[in-house]
Amino acid sequence: MIACIFGLTACGEGESLSERETQRLERVQQTAAMQYAPLFLAYMDDAEAASFDDYTLDEISYIMSNSQINISGYVMKSAIESVHSAKEEMGAAVNIGEVTARVDGDKIIAEISIAGEKKDAVMEIIFSNDNFFVIESVSLNPVSSMGDLMTKAALNTVIGMGTVFTVLILISLIISCFGFIPAIQAKLAKKKPVETVAESTAAAETAQEEYVDETDDLELAAVIAAAVAACEGAASTDGFVVRSIRRRA
Repeated sequence: MIACIFGLTACGEGESLSERETQRLERVQQTAAMQYAPLFLAYMDDAEAASFDDYTLDEISYIMSNSQINISGYVMKSAIESVHSAKEEMGAAVNIGEVTARVDGDKIIAEISIAGEKKDAVMEIIFSNDNFFVIESVSLNPVSSMGDLMTKAALNTVIGMGTVFTVLILISLIISCFGFIPAIQAKLAKKKPVETVAESTAAAETAQEEYVDETDDLELAAVIAAAVAACEGAASTDGFVVRSIRRRA
């Protein structure tokens, strides 16, 4: 346990900085608070934010280089958008607070505390870790208070629980509909035998009619054969065959 504690303590220690890097950090802290933070905060104003709309990225880079600021046109446009979009949430900037800077590989990251009318924010400016101090990224991030975090957590909880209960209610309604299925099946089962009996009755009546018709035709044929035999003077109807009977109106 003691070995683990000492190991974790050693992991928390940062690498020692060279004298040149220490000087760079000090310079970044000074220029970030005195020069860059006021420069970018000015673009919270709508007119200032729209001042570069008609310029290309190359033109913006040229304009900023004339102001002794080493930043590309793309990074400058992104910085303006980030700062201007944060105004709605934090309000106007009131004060520039503490500045911290740290080395992260080939970058130097400066964080500046900004006090706002509605909410505080942190401006993060990333420089290249060299003597050119090229600005690679700028962002203004409003800091959420504990009340805001609790409100968001409560809202997420309400939405999640509401979704769960809604789904459960729908499932309950679907299950309750299962009680009507046997009744529907029973009605369909009763209806089919009735239809079958009716069809059978109709078929029987049709067959009976056909049988009656056929019987009538046979009797008629016998009568005709007897009449013909009587006309011919024959003693019986043997040899007489009625091949067809045609009714005349």
